[in-house]
Amino acid sequence: MKTSATPSSKEKSASQQIDAIIKESSDWRGKKLSQLRAVIQKADSAVVEEVKWKKPSKPSGVPVWSHDGIICVADTLKNAVRLTFPKGAQVKDPKKLFNTRLDSKTVRAIDFFEGEAVNEGALKALVLDAVRVNTQKE
Repeated sequence: MKTSATPSSKEKSASQQIDAIIKESSDWRGKKLSQLRAVIQKADSAVVEEVKWKKPSKPSGVPVWSHDGIICVADTLKNAVRLTFPKGAQVKDPKKLFNTRLDSKTVRAIDFFEGEAVNEGALKALVLDAVRVNTQKE
């Protein structure tokens, strides 16, 4: 797994920033985000972790995983942890993991709820197919 850009001595690496985001969500959402991160990393050894879109409403930013483009973005919501796949409409989802943003022409997302098991095999397959979508030559 790679992280983007070498951080300065004052700035934390993307991996450290994501660790901090997970720690901020000290309830079940942090544990779920940590679990999802591990599945993404296992699925693609060339995945790059980044933190993007820092703003006053979300000063720590948003965890992003990329491989020749964004694979997915994580967001901690009040009642769920959401993985959004920007090119999700092109990704094969035979296990029907996508459960939100289903009417979008491009984006698909999965909301993971408290106490809900993660189908790690199916999520790994989604991540790999998102990589395929990003790396295929048109």
